[in-house]
Amino acid sequence: MRLLVIGGCGLVGSMVVPVLARAHEVRVLDLKGPRDAVPGVEYHTGSLHDVDLVASLASEVDSLVFMAMGPMAGWGEPENARQHFDVAVAGLYLALTGAARAGVRHLVYTSSMSVYPYEDLTGMITFPDESVPPAATDFYGLAKRLGEEVCRTATDRWDMDAVCLRLCFPAADDEWPRGDTPMRRAISTSARDVAAAIEAALHRRGHGFDAYAISGDATGRTMSIEKARRELGWTPKDVT
Repeated sequence: MRLLVIGGCGLVGSMVVPVLARAHEVRVLDLKGPRDAVPGVEYHTGSLHDVDLVASLASEVDSLVFMAMGPMAGWGEPENARQHFDVAVAGLYLALTGAARAGVRHLVYTSSMSVYPYEDLTGMITFPDESVPPAATDFYGLAKRLGEEVCRTATDRWDMDAVCLRLCFPAADDEWPRGDTPMRRAISTSARDVAAAIEAALHRRGHGFDAYAISGDATGRTMSIEKARRELGWTPKDVT
């Protein structure tokens, strides 16, 4: 497939673009260039808010993979929160506007299990499954769940298939499992498993909007990945 990956030079993008590039023709749009360019990948520097630029790069593309997010620096401060909303809501909407103009009708959105509220990061908790509506109220979780609503709108406005993957603490393969609490380590997901989930989502077509929990917790101690297993044919190979 031909893929346009927005945010492909970020933390998660830099982990999975090398894997996606083995099987697909990949274009990347990011505010910054890559730290380590992947051979064969076409890199473009620019803003996801530039509808004309996105439309140009999305020409003849089979799927848009949206991985952009706000910065880590100043986490939770007012300006940082504004930037996260700007990327996950306004930026996503404008990028989809450009992609739709170019005829793209398939989207993979890297969301987060942070769309659900949780208070105790020190002990083990159980996340709800996908049948429970997201309800996070913190700035990051709210930005991500509003981003999912933008994706849902794209299915109505532009007849797109939108597959939202609720990722859990993605970690480079040589750093997995990663986390400073038992819960974080329990749901941490290796980069190769995240890439496999995106690959599976690229083939999920004709179903409109849907969301899936993606986690290394294959045993279901903390969350259920049964829906991803059943509908995407995905299960983690690196199991916590």
